[in-house]
Amino acid sequence: SPSVNQARTTRIWIIKTREPYFMIRHIVIWNLKESACGNSRSENARLLKQKLEALAGRIPGLERIEVGININTEGDAGDVVLYSEFEDAAALDAYLKHPEHTAIAPFAREVREDRRVVDYEGDRF
Repeated sequence: SPSVNQARTTRIWIIKTREPYFMIRHIVIWNLKESACGNSRSENARLLKQKLEALAGRIPGLERIEVGININTEGDAGDVVLYSEFEDAAALDAYLKHPEHTAIAPFAREVREDRRVVDYEGDRF
């Protein structure tokens, strides 16, 4: 049976020789207006979360979607955050153009004060 040291060496070798496989992470943070569309900020946060979460399993290449409503009371915190993972850059591009995603955009534009986006490549394990 191999020693612990040999097992560690083998494990590291396997990890180092594995071909990297990257996925795209898409993160959006919204600051919402105090009121819009006849709703309060908190109601619009809930509606935006509901609309975005409804995309789960409906768009090819969208592997994970998580939407959170801020609980931080500091003044510089965002109101709503979207964390999503895509198979690759083409899947993110398809998501951005997908009719179910674009149907949410008018509501999101109407209720937001501002929006920040970060897209980046990350390792997939």
